[in-house]
Amino acid sequence: MRDPGSAPVTRRRDGREWRIGTDSDVAWIREATPIGRAITSAVPPVFEAYATVVVPDKGHGREEDVALLLRLLAARSPGPWWLGYLDTGADDVVFPDAPRVGLDSSWPYVLVHAGPAQAAAWRRDLWSWRAPGPDLVFPADRSWLLSWLWDDDWRCLGGPAELVDRVLAESALEARRVTPDEDATPPGHVAR
Repeated sequence: MRDPGSAPVTRRRDGREWRIGTDSDVAWIREATPIGRAITSAVPPVFEAYATVVVPDKGHGREEDVALLLRLLAARSPGPWWLGYLDTGADDVVFPDAPRVGLDSSWPYVLVHAGPAQAAAWRRDLWSWRAPGPDLVFPADRSWLLSWLWDDDWRCLGGPAELVDRVLAESALEARRVTPDEDATPPGHVAR
């Protein structure tokens, strides 16, 4: 862990420096998300409302799906955001030499302080299982969190009721409301 008095770790991309997150930036998530099937295994139980959003298969609207989700989140919180990229060993983590933070059973993520434009643009590899977009997104004020766990084919969202209601109202998204203690697995899907 980095000394709190030391300079932030940064990496250069797109002509500027980006702050790389530390374990302390995600401690609020790691400490409140136990292993299990409830939505709170991906999103801390601190939000007013929760939903799952199914991730479409490649070639079946995945790019449009993530673009719509990011627009809805940006309308609520224009930035800055924390973007997390899960290091699967095969997928783009945007900054391959950056330090990792441990989340979700200590899975390593590269965490970057950026915003909606970077969330939409940085990971575009359409051959990747994880792309496009980040695996973890939350604003600096922690008012919501969107998470896509390692082996799930859905994202988990926690946040204000009005944000969750907007996501649920989008007919282009396959979304459903869940309670904090409910199994997050969407009907017809399998938790691994």
